[in-house]
Amino acid sequence: MKKILVIGCPGAGKSTFSRKLSATTGLPLYYLDMIWHLPDRTTLDREEFVRHISHIMNGDEWIIDGNYLHTLPLRLSYCDTVFFFDIPVDICLSGAEARVGKEREDMPWIENELDSEFRRWIMDFPATQLPVIRQLLAEYSRKVNINVFHSRDEADAYIESL
Repeated sequence: MKKILVIGCPGAGKSTFSRKLSATTGLPLYYLDMIWHLPDRTTLDREEFVRHISHIMNGDEWIIDGNYLHTLPLRLSYCDTVFFFDIPVDICLSGAEARVGKEREDMPWIENELDSEFRRWIMDFPATQLPVIRQLLAEYSRKVNINVFHSRDEADAYIESL
C-alpha cells in the first residue's frame, strides 16, 4: 500500500480519513481540490491538471484525495489501493455544511456558504457519479486493492487497525 486513492462524495469524510492515513503511514498526501482550484477561485485547465497529477503519480508513494472523474481511469492505472467512501447523501450534505466557514487544508479558500449548485451536485452524486465510479472500480478490481466504507466509523476502525 504505497499508491493510494481516496474517493467518494464531497462531505463523506475523505479528507479527514486521508489526513489520518497519511499521519499513520507517513505517505505524502495530495488534495486534488488544492491542485484544481486556485486561490482566486479559478481553476487550472484540464491539461495542466493532468500534468500536475501525473507528476505526483510518477512518485513511489502517495495518497491522492479527490474524485475528478475525468482523471479517475488514469489514477486507477497508477494506484495499488483505493478507499471508496460509499456514504449516504444526507451524511455527505451534513458533512459539507459542517465545514462552511472553516479554514481547511484541502481547499485554497474558506467557503462562506454551501451554494445551491454544489448542494445539487452532492444530491445528484448517486445518480451521476456513483455508477461511473462503480464501473471503473469493477474494471480495476483485479489490479487494485479496493476498500469500501459505508460509514465514517468503518473508516476510523480501519485507521485504528493499522
